[in-house]
Amino acid sequence: MKEKIYTKKKLGIPMLLLVIFLWGLTITGFIFGVVHFVNADEYGTPINALYVIMFIASIVMIVVDCILCSGFKMLNPNEAVVLSLFGKYKGTLRDAGFYYVNPFCSTFNPAAGTKLRQSDDVGFVSKNNAEVGTSKKISLKMMTLSNNKQKINDCLGNPIEISIAVIWRVVDTAKAVFDVDNYKEYLSLQCDAALREIVRIYPYDVAPNVDTTGDGVADEGSLRGSSEIVAGRIKEEIQKRVGEAGIEIIEARITYLAYAPEIAAAMLQRQQASAVVDARKLIVDGAVGMVQMALESLNENNIVDLDDERKAAMVSNLLVVLCGNHDAQPIVNSGSLY
Repeated sequence: MKEKIYTKKKLGIPMLLLVIFLWGLTITGFIFGVVHFVNADEYGTPINALYVIMFIASIVMIVVDCILCSGFKMLNPNEAVVLSLFGKYKGTLRDAGFYYVNPFCSTFNPAAGTKLRQSDDVGFVSKNNAEVGTSKKISLKMMTLSNNKQKINDCLGNPIEISIAVIWRVVDTAKAVFDVDNYKEYLSLQCDAALREIVRIYPYDVAPNVDTTGDGVADEGSLRGSSEIVAGRIKEEIQKRVGEAGIEIIEARITYLAYAPEIAAAMLQRQQASAVVDARKLIVDGAVGMVQMALESLNENNIVDLDDERKAAMVSNLLVVLCGNHDAQPIVNSGSLY
């Protein structure tokens, strides 16, 4: 369904003055009618047909005035109201102001009473979680939806826990109200589905022989290292799913990412072992370079002439000193080198 913007004049203030005037006439006629009936009962005054008509008209006008009062609509900035008349969509009020519409038009918003973990939800919740003052207005502001953490298997089958925050807004009120049953619940469910769809493509950490882009070439994409790219793909996936509900996704961000508790300890040990191996490799590379530099310096300056056996012993001693976890305890040779 296509959104129709209500373009008629607002007429809120003129109709308010007219309704106040009609209420004044109605109350006056009612009072005069009651007073006349009381006087006729107490003093035997003949009942005047004019006062009877005035009294009956005032009763009818009370009903008419109550109906007229239901036509007032007031909108704040970034709010909208969807109007329907006897089941037919009539239009959407979008501009802030004081409106008067057909009093038989009703406002329609099936998601008015829905409470999600998001900012700027319509309505107010009291301390005992009882909903108070639920409004049928639709907020056009940017809102943030933060769903609960989900346990999902990544592309390697490792269970992880992940949650996202989605910034969204309603751009087409007719689609949001009429094309889906409840656009807030629809958005929440589609966010969960899109998150599962994207997470299963990536490993938690960089892994060999994994293609995350779909081009058939292994890459270094991962949930932990490519968070910006993953968030962008999640946003695009959610937008494809909720476009038919008149919702625009502004941004999606990963707010929590961790291994599931049942494998967290094992994965931590694996990461620690990998870090130790990388550190040892760096230390060994540096030590070999230092030994080579020392041997070259001794040969260039003709400080000492070492045979292959003495060079091997020197290299062994230097590597032990440079690669050891603890400080070396040297033994000073005060005698001959040989």
